[in-house]
Amino acid sequence: MFMNAAEREQPPSSARTAEPRAQGRSAFARLNDLLAPIEPGRPAINCAVGEPQHPVPAFAGPVFAKHIADLGRYPANKGTELFRKSVTGWLSRRYDLARPLDPETEVLVLNGTREGLFLAALAATRNAPPRTGKPAILVPNPCYGAYSAGASASQCETVYMPATAGSGFLPDLDAIDDALLARTVVIYLASPANPQGSVAGRAYLERLVAMARKHDVMIFSDECYSEIYFGEKPVGILEVAGPDYAKTVTFNSLSKRSNLPGLRVGFVAGDRDFLARFLEYRNNAAPQVPMPAQAVAAAALDDETHVIENRKAYAQKFDLADQILGDRYGYKRPPGGFFLWLDVSAQGGSVRATERLWREAGLRVLPGEYASHTGSDGSNPGRDYIRVAMVHDNATTAEALHRLVAVLG
Repeated sequence: MFMNAAEREQPPSSARTAEPRAQGRSAFARLNDLLAPIEPGRPAINCAVGEPQHPVPAFAGPVFAKHIADLGRYPANKGTELFRKSVTGWLSRRYDLARPLDPETEVLVLNGTREGLFLAALAATRNAPPRTGKPAILVPNPCYGAYSAGASASQCETVYMPATAGSGFLPDLDAIDDALLARTVVIYLASPANPQGSVAGRAYLERLVAMARKHDVMIFSDECYSEIYFGEKPVGILEVAGPDYAKTVTFNSLSKRSNLPGLRVGFVAGDRDFLARFLEYRNNAAPQVPMPAQAVAAAALDDETHVIENRKAYAQKFDLADQILGDRYGYKRPPGGFFLWLDVSAQGGSVRATERLWREAGLRVLPGEYASHTGSDGSNPGRDYIRVAMVHDNATTAEALHRLVAVLG
């Protein structure tokens, strides 16, 4: 189970639930509060936010303009036929699926994946089978804030699964026992993970799916970084889910893949029974997605040339990290994603290192402690790490890394 020796002396529920002050607070709001009193020592470089800075694909503007008249119509909540067919076509090209997904019943458009990942927890809880004990939602730690926000809003117990170096920066499946699974509604997983860049292999995903189906648990697989990788392409959850895709859905978007974070278009695909219930919920509670934006997203999904160039550009930045960082701070090029997850325990931990980098170098990074949740025993798997977003051009990236080394040694 997810507890260390100190936590075993405490009641099980309190040992697995994050302290109240960490609940519901944005990591970036906390970062603003931390750095607001400090004057940056040099012109600022912001490597705290994972906002892609590569160019928007050239076709985006013309496609949006072609569909501008559709701004005068309410869009359907399930998404346009054009978009849904582009999603299922892309999924079939990208992944080794047991069968193509049905664009009518197995995919929905999202107003970016953040709202989808949040609202899906509410929909899953509303329709969950009876649980043995207080319903729980399992969340990797560190995690994207939408997971824990969804768990909290659904009034389930949020159970944080440490994803540390000891478990390959993925949740340890051996720590999930049957008693916990018997009351679990949803398991969130991110692969490639934000912030560590870890990738779940096929055997890991197969085991996770088997556990979920045995206990009637949904898997929400966040695969938004699926197209930023530096070796073998990551396996997706739908590849191991079999032809019915039962109990599994994947979330993805155009933000990272196509440098379109402001477009706010994503999708969820997989288990048709869950998606039918999710659509019913969304028809009352979710934002619709403008049809011109869906047309741009469809065009992006239909084109791989810009994605290949995008991936090459990120590889160049990690080449710079290889050269400038070497083996400092436990650095190794991650298999996926565009973050550095650097061990700064020798530099006083994540908060102190973040303050120093801002004060002495004007370099803004995210303390790993803020991207993670603190347990009732005071442990936090991100406390010794900083997250550095590799999203700038090569010259800015190199400058940021040189500043980091100059300050932290």
